[in-house]
Amino acid sequence: MTQPVTIRRASRPRPPLPEHLRTALSLAVNGVPVLPLRRGKVPFGNCHSCEGNACGGRPNMKTPGPCQCPGICHAWAAATTDPDVIASPAWAAAWRRAVCVGYHPGGAGLTVVDLDDADALTWARTALRATRTVPTTRGEHWIYRGSMASRNAVRPGVDIKSTMAYARYLGPGTGAMADLPDAVRALAVKEPSPARPAARAAGVPAGANGEGCPHRTPAYLARGIAMAEQRITEASSAVHTTVYRTFLAVLSRHGQCGCLTDAHVAQLFAAAQSRGETARHCADAWTNARTTLGL
Repeated sequence: MTQPVTIRRASRPRPPLPEHLRTALSLAVNGVPVLPLRRGKVPFGNCHSCEGNACGGRPNMKTPGPCQCPGICHAWAAATTDPDVIASPAWAAAWRRAVCVGYHPGGAGLTVVDLDDADALTWARTALRATRTVPTTRGEHWIYRGSMASRNAVRPGVDIKSTMAYARYLGPGTGAMADLPDAVRALAVKEPSPARPAARAAGVPAGANGEGCPHRTPAYLARGIAMAEQRITEASSAVHTTVYRTFLAVLSRHGQCGCLTDAHVAQLFAAAQSRGETARHCADAWTNARTTLGL
């Protein structure tokens, strides 16, 4: 008797992974936290549940993993090395729309010196230790081993991207990576501002007129920052103007007595960057607002 023939359907080939997703997974294997960047080369905006840091945000702006949201939220803090998260359905749509891969240098123990023009490159070649370099549209990224605080516009055409920041991945680069030199760390040291009083002992801080600080409690200031973030993230148009006016409002209310910290400023910048503003636009808007108020 002839045996019945079993016909097996050929399994459909899996569609190839998006190029940016493949790049991200290869970086993550090497311990580099990654995230997709959308048009404008900026992070995707927070999901509805995380708008205005409704989820609690990232505690003290120190660590990634701000909440249990499976989406791509909180800008640089979304960067991860977990392949299950990177290739998850929650991130799939973002990878299809991504224009490039971003990474968190500080999370990988790295610092990127972003040199944005020919003058910056000339300065770096004489002032900084040679290291791995990656060409950019207008200049180069110099990548060092070691992390530090990030800061924009440390000198004309020079930004530092390390902790609490993201950089575009533009390829492996060339040259041996050097340890982070003190000359780079020194660039991020801020000169004391005459408008900001020295740190005071714990207790109710004094205002400019010697009375109690108008913030009254840390919760008052935190609420003001959260409201400012929400105003930026909910802007439906004229985002650049909204960012500037929000910065102006925050500084007019909270900029006189020295209670604003770098963490508060970073929160506002992150909100602006989630809506497409570049780090440089944020720094310029903040500086212009301070200048307008005479701070």
